[in-house]
Amino acid sequence: MPRRSIIVFAAICTILSLGLALFAVTVWSNRNGSDAPRAREVATGQPLIGGDFTLVNQDGDTVDQTMLDGKWSLVFFGFTYCPDYCPTTLGVLNAVQEQLGDDAKDLQIVFISIDPARDTPQMLKDYLSSEGFPKGVIGLTGTQEQVDAAAKAYRVYYKKEGTGEGYTMNHTLTVYLMGPDGQLRSPLAHDLGPDKAVGVIRRVMARG
Repeated sequence: MPRRSIIVFAAICTILSLGLALFAVTVWSNRNGSDAPRAREVATGQPLIGGDFTLVNQDGDTVDQTMLDGKWSLVFFGFTYCPDYCPTTLGVLNAVQEQLGDDAKDLQIVFISIDPARDTPQMLKDYLSSEGFPKGVIGLTGTQEQVDAAAKAYRVYYKKEGTGEGYTMNHTLTVYLMGPDGQLRSPLAHDLGPDKAVGVIRRVMARG
């Protein structure tokens, strides 16, 4: 065979060998690709939302995270001077409570103030007794340090805006559905609406 033909033949064989090797790697990757994501899903055992806190309820009693034990809870952060989101959310949760019917007895609603300078226990008690709000809402407040710790545990952002008596608070709008073990089961978007929220709550509670 002429030398030129030998070189061409060798080059063709090399290309074919590389192609077969690439094909083999691709097939192996596709066969094992379904297992790769599962290998990266490693549980740490540490909840991203929720944790220890010590606060004071609207009756002036000191409580901690154990108040969530053995109960389903809807936890959200706000303040009594809030002009829109907080009263709107409480109105939605009132509709949720009504739609749940008998199942509502297994669900407590917890409102944690991020404005402890103004939200005393008595202020929370008066505010949460307003018509159109859910029955039996538990209001929590405390020192600034205690509120900061609770907000940190729930990864809640808040910031004071403005000066003087008319200041407001920007804050996280999510409602957290916590299980009887005090662990997060599902976040509820602030604009989910009562019908969809009830659907999510029922499905999550059914799974236990």
